[in-house]
Amino acid sequence: MRIKIFGVFSLIILVVFSCNKDNNSTNISATGSKKSHNVGQNCMSCHISGGKGEGWFQGAGTVYDSLLTKVNPNGFIELYTEPDGAGVLVKRIPVDGLGNFYTTESISFGNGLYPSVVSSTGKKKFMASSISNGACNACHGISQDKIWVSN
Repeated sequence: MRIKIFGVFSLIILVVFSCNKDNNSTNISATGSKKSHNVGQNCMSCHISGGKGEGWFQGAGTVYDSLLTKVNPNGFIELYTEPDGAGVLVKRIPVDGLGNFYTTESISFGNGLYPSVVSSTGKKKFMASSISNGACNACHGISQDKIWVSN
C-alpha cells in the first residue's frame, strides 16, 4: 500500500511540474523565422514567470522602418556596456522575419546596457540612454517612439 501511495504521489508531482511554464525552455528569435506573433505588443506581458507565453523573455520587442509604418525584419539588436556601440558587446539578438526579437537567454544588465539596432543591410541606430531590463515594447510604441532603423 505504501509503495502504491508513493507512486501516485510521484505521478502527481511529475504532472504539476511538467505543466508549469518555466524559464527552462530556450526560445530565441532567428533571422527569417516567422513563428513570432503580436507585432508591436509588450512581449513581456505574457513571456514572464507565470505568464501564458513559452519561456521567460529577458529581452524582446519589435523593429520598424524609418517611417514607423512597416516592420524591419532580419537585423539584430546589440547590447553594449557603453554608448554608441563602445565597450563590450554583451548580447546580440536576431530580429526575425516579422520584425520581432526575443530571447530567454540570460542578460546581465548590471548598471545598464546601451542598445543598438542593426538593419539587415548593416545600418545602425543607437539608443542614447541605457536600459536596465529588456521589456522594450513596454515603452517603445507607447511613451517612446517605436524602435526603428533605416534599411
